[in-house]
Amino acid sequence: MNFTRWSARFPGTQRRAAARRAVRAASSAQRGEGSVPAARSEYGQDEARAECGSPPGGVKDAAGGRGTADEGGAEAASGGTPGGGDATEPRAPALEDFSVREILERLPGLVALTYGQDHRLAYVNEAYGAAFGPRSAGVAVADGCPELADLGLLPLMDQVLRSGKPRTVKSRRTRGGGSYTVTCLPVDVPGAGGGGVLVHAADVTDHADAAERLRASERRHRETAVTLQRSLLPQELEQPDDLRVAATYQPGGTDAAVGGDWYDVITLGAGRTALVIGDVMGRGVRAAAVMGQLRTAVRAYARLDLPPHEVLQLLDGLAAEIDASQIATCVYAVHDPNEGRLVYASAGHLPILVRDEDGTVRRAEDPTGPPLGTGGWLHTSGTIALPPGSTAVLYTDGLVERRREDIDEGVAALERALAGATGTPQVVCDRLLRSLGVTAEHDDDVAVLVLQHPSRTGPDAELFHNAALDLLGGVEAAPRARAFASGVLSSWRFPVELRDLGVLAASELVANSLQHGTPPMRLRLRRTDRRLIIEVTDGDEHLPRRRRAETEDEAGRGISIIATIASSWGSRRTPGGGKAVWCEFALPGRPGG
Repeated sequence: MNFTRWSARFPGTQRRAAARRAVRAASSAQRGEGSVPAARSEYGQDEARAECGSPPGGVKDAAGGRGTADEGGAEAASGGTPGGGDATEPRAPALEDFSVREILERLPGLVALTYGQDHRLAYVNEAYGAAFGPRSAGVAVADGCPELADLGLLPLMDQVLRSGKPRTVKSRRTRGGGSYTVTCLPVDVPGAGGGGVLVHAADVTDHADAAERLRASERRHRETAVTLQRSLLPQELEQPDDLRVAATYQPGGTDAAVGGDWYDVITLGAGRTALVIGDVMGRGVRAAAVMGQLRTAVRAYARLDLPPHEVLQLLDGLAAEIDASQIATCVYAVHDPNEGRLVYASAGHLPILVRDEDGTVRRAEDPTGPPLGTGGWLHTSGTIALPPGSTAVLYTDGLVERRREDIDEGVAALERALAGATGTPQVVCDRLLRSLGVTAEHDDDVAVLVLQHPSRTGPDAELFHNAALDLLGGVEAAPRARAFASGVLSSWRFPVELRDLGVLAASELVANSLQHGTPPMRLRLRRTDRRLIIEVTDGDEHLPRRRRAETEDEAGRGISIIATIASSWGSRRTPGGGKAVWCEFALPGRPGG
């Protein structure tokens, strides 16, 4: 093969040669010479002089005239030009003067040259042979070059041969483990019947290995963040007596770092339940760690049984102390079965949605405060009705936020999806994710918390009862409370032992309220399928505390007695002023008993 001859057919070579010939022709025309030299030797001399910057036929003298050949010879004989330099300079080499084979052999990249429609091998350079071994000329690459098949180049070479346009593929890996970026160029091959393809492969194995190590590191980092995130979320949701609850957390896809979404369900006692959902802005392990600290703090503050806005007020100050650069949103809601509503406070979070039994969807419209960690804001509590048969949904922005779309449109889409979502809370969770197009490759974390207030009928409804008695105070209040409690517990067909304990607890709570509280006073009894709840409210805001009573003390034993006989007890301030003190008894043979 004549590679020097082929070099003139590489892309761009013919154009550069034509440009040089046009320059020579223009220079000759300016001198009044013919466009064709008198002889080949004269053309070669003129061409050399033109490329060196000297005019053909002699050298100009200082006056601007043209010197004769004798004058030029005399100057040459005397040792050069008046300035002392050489009369002529070496001719600039042309591309045709270089050896293509020598250049290709020295290239660090791998080069293979093929010809014909079946891509028969014409040449491989030394780098190619060192990488894949020697190759025989004339063999089809499909049979003699398995490495090109490993790189997936055969269809690409067919495409290059047909289209006449170069193609490049990046970081293709061979069976031997090497990675190459390959460019295929069309070339003209005389007598090959269709031309050929020049294959140039650059070894990028080191770069590919480094990129793979980086991807592996990112995968480990993501797995660590996901593991941390999931370990900080509730492993099993608490299931209140009066609500059915389910939650779903889905991390973002592999291209999205794990965020700080969280949710929680906290039983507060006396049948009341706190529901929490939040989102720490940011990604990765740090966001998950901040989320874990906030979730732990919420559970601690919930034990104080404070109103929702006071819980968020405490959480706001803590968030600024944890990390002033991390902003979080949160909704804290409390459900009281005696009131049939959710009392909630929101710190920059998306509104709660409630679906009524007839399919109507309502949005919590009360104003929200700024996100946690901003400080300087007094949060307030709002309410939304949660009657029997209704379903409420708390969620993070990953469920409804989409790029190039207003978030209100996403919330409206969620409302439409919720209107038609029926079934258990877990079924509703799954349907909402599908309706909003959340897949495993979603670009953000998603947390959804669904709670239902079931509408009970038939035998199931017989397990849930309420009874209340208003107490006017005075010496007759305690006997009335004992008689009322005894009659109600007998009608609920409790065992004698549990009935006696309930009457004793009611008597002690009422006596404590008579001694330390103020009117109005109210005794409330409530039974569920799992527990008996006794609660007394009055108008005084001072919460009782358990203390050790000495032997000679005549008072101070009431709360100690309650703590001893009951499964749990507690107290809280009521929104309208005053307090509530309660205790619970687990029913025999029921969960929690």
